[in-house]
Order: sequence, then C-alpha cells, then structure tokens
Amino acid sequence: MKTDPRVDDYIAKAAPFAQPILRRIREVVHAGCPDVEETMKWSFPHFMHHGILCSMASFKAHCAFGFWKEELMTGTTGPNGAVTTFGRVTSVKDLPRKQAFVRLVKEAVRLNEDGVKPPRKATEDRSRSVRAPADLLAALRNNPEARAAYDEMSPSHKREYIEWITEAKRDETRKRRVAQAVEWIAEGRIRDWRYVR
Repeated sequence: MKTDPRVDDYIAKAAPFAQPILRRIREVVHAGCPDVEETMKWSFPHFMHHGILCSMASFKAHCAFGFWKEELMTGTTGPNGAVTTFGRVTSVKDLPRKQAFVRLVKEAVRLNEDGVKPPRKATEDRSRSVRAPADLLAALRNNPEARAAYDEMSPSHKREYIEWITEAKRDETRKRRVAQAVEWIAEGRIRDWRYVR
C-alpha cells in the first residue's frame, strides 16, 4: 500500500471517532485500486488514479466520503444499502460492506481509466443582453456622455449595475444608486471599480 505521510497525519489529528472510519475508507480504496496514489488537496485526503478518484474528510461530529464522478456511477445495493454517496458517516457501520465498497471503487477506477468525463452542468446564459430598468435608462438619456459609455460596456458590466440597482429595497436607495451609477458610468468606471488593480 503506497501511502502519503500527510494522510497519516490527517488521520492521526482527526477526532477519535473518525480515525477508524478514515482508516477503513483508506484500506478499502487501496483494496479496490492497488495503484491508487494518495495526496492532500484543499486540506483533506484525496485518492488519485488517472485523475481524482475520491476523497474523504473528517469534521467535528462526522466524516464524509465522495467519488469524484459519483453522478456517473451506477452504485450497488446490498444488505448495508451501499450507494455512491454515504451521507454523514459517524461510525464504521455507516459505510457499505467491504465487498460492495470495493466494487464502487473499481467502478470509479474504470470511469477514470476510460477517460469518461462528467456531463457539463447547464449554466445560466449570462452572455445574453440585459435589459436596463426604466429609471436607469431615463437617467442615462439625460447624460449623453454616460449613455455613450453605457452602450460600450460589456453585458457583464451592465448586469453588475442593473443588479445593484434592482436589488435596492427602498425607493430612496434605488434613486441614490441610479444617480451614483450614472456618475460612475460617465467616468467610464465599472460597478466595482474600487476593487480593480
């Protein structure tokens, strides 16, 4: 079993209830993939084989385990109800039986070896044009310099101003934001200009 001393340290520093859980997960992952490599990413243990295979973590009252491509896995069912996600693991009994767990690891290995990629998540189309509220448009019409600068802005910069204005809860706040936006736009500034270096 090829181990990483940083994972040893992680397990040693975990709460007493978590240590046997983490050791069991580690043992099963190595049983399912003898060539697996251990590493630390984002401050918790990960298991690598042709990319990220799975990871485990310890918290105050529970442990967590997850396969990197779990949405592509079929999972298994058995007496312990093994599936691809185990939820909050508070004892070794919350883990699937070893044989079912090893099958899951082998399925994850096959996905990585075959180069299967998870489907891209549908994202909101933020590149589309955004519609400015009437009060902003009216204020821009009264300031030709601001209107010209606004017309040259990218959709994302326009959206930042529009969201800032439309999120105002009170009318006074919204009016103040519209006035401030027109002033900044006329100066050629994006909404968060103060944070740009």
